[in-house]
Amino acid sequence: MSPLAIAILTISDSRTPDEDTSGNLLEERLTADGHLLANRELIPDDVYRIRATVSGWIADDTINVVLTTGGTGFTGRDSTPEALLPLFDKTIEGFGELFRQISYDEIGSSTIQSRAIAGLANATLIFAVPGSTNACATAWDRILHNQLDSTFKPCNFAELISRFNER
Repeated sequence: MSPLAIAILTISDSRTPDEDTSGNLLEERLTADGHLLANRELIPDDVYRIRATVSGWIADDTINVVLTTGGTGFTGRDSTPEALLPLFDKTIEGFGELFRQISYDEIGSSTIQSRAIAGLANATLIFAVPGSTNACATAWDRILHNQLDSTFKPCNFAELISRFNER
């Protein structure tokens, strides 16, 4: 497996770094899988702060993947999809669809309240998952673990990273 440099952004108005169980879970999972933690931040749910942080990371050629957790619901402050969608060069529709399909088995029809999304921006993969620790575990264990593993067959995103900027 080829290790990837992954940045984690927790988006929350109520959590502190000490209470960031979702970010902790993602960091534990990615390092256990042999990836490198490239950066990690916790910021309030604000469209422009989210966009600025992720924009900085997608401009950094050393970061392969950005994982965001939080801000994907329907309250007035939930704004992660609105912050990220304008940054995407391509949208990975299947990620949100698959996440909700898997989540249905765990939380039933409440899965329709998830606006999990993913995309590609400047050759950087971006995955936005809900802020619950269980949702982060579902996303990593059932989708990202395999898709970020260059040895997973029949195909994975990790093996495509070097080809994202092809013209």
